[in-house]
Amino acid sequence: MRVSLVVLTYNWPAALERVLRSVAAQTHRPDDIVVADDGSTAETAQLIERLASELELPLRHLWQEDHGFRAARCRNRGIAAARGDYVVLIDGDMLLHPAFIADHLALAAPGVFLQGGRLKATAAESKRLLGGGRPRFAPWMAGCFHDFDGTRRLYAFHQLALARWKARARNGGRVMSCNMSFWREDLLRVNGFDERMEGYGAEDRELAARLENAGLQRRQLKWAGLAVHLWHRSRAQPDVDDLRLPNNRLFHITRTQAVTRCAQGIDGHRDLLHDPDLHG
Repeated sequence: MRVSLVVLTYNWPAALERVLRSVAAQTHRPDDIVVADDGSTAETAQLIERLASELELPLRHLWQEDHGFRAARCRNRGIAAARGDYVVLIDGDMLLHPAFIADHLALAAPGVFLQGGRLKATAAESKRLLGGGRPRFAPWMAGCFHDFDGTRRLYAFHQLALARWKARARNGGRVMSCNMSFWREDLLRVNGFDERMEGYGAEDRELAARLENAGLQRRQLKWAGLAVHLWHRSRAQPDVDDLRLPNNRLFHITRTQAVTRCAQGIDGHRDLLHDPDLHG
């Protein structure tokens, strides 16, 4: 099967370069790489053009105007343009283990989507990595293992046999679109991300809930699909479950009313979905 990698980015070309260099080092390179750009300046476009040639990567840059945080719409455009049967999502601050794409493919299965984690680097470690240092995928790396939204030290090494065993367990863990993968046809069936969700938070959890409402199983990636997350100030709200937040109210409706398809989603990008140059 063909695999597409969709990389979300916004105005951090130094991080994006390190991410794309980790993509170039994959044991199984993606067939198709879409950089979904939420309104970056020209510096990002120049970087992508340079690296596409230098690294010989099948890179495409899909830009939308900067009207605030619109990750849901940006990812939908990336998925609509993706040429692969299978789609892996990452953020533009995730440095990938060399077997990252191979791991997602090894654990892909019909009726399943995969949820990976992130090894959260400290600020000092992130500075070293941005300077060209090699990421460490090990329990002794300089990481924030105490953070609630980061991978635990126990899982901070690569072992595919353990990952296969863990993936058989029931759904669990935190949903984060910085490291997820799906069959593209499953994403189209539920209409992708809900584009009514603007601003930070909940658009990934809401998508996962709709996929599960549609009968799919979410499997956790532990000891596989490893990626180091570069430190930056968090945009997260003090209470990520606060129902006064508009995105959380939409998420609550999806869970309580068993919604499987959003009304304002990927089907709004017919120009990309039906482009013969992309999907001919």
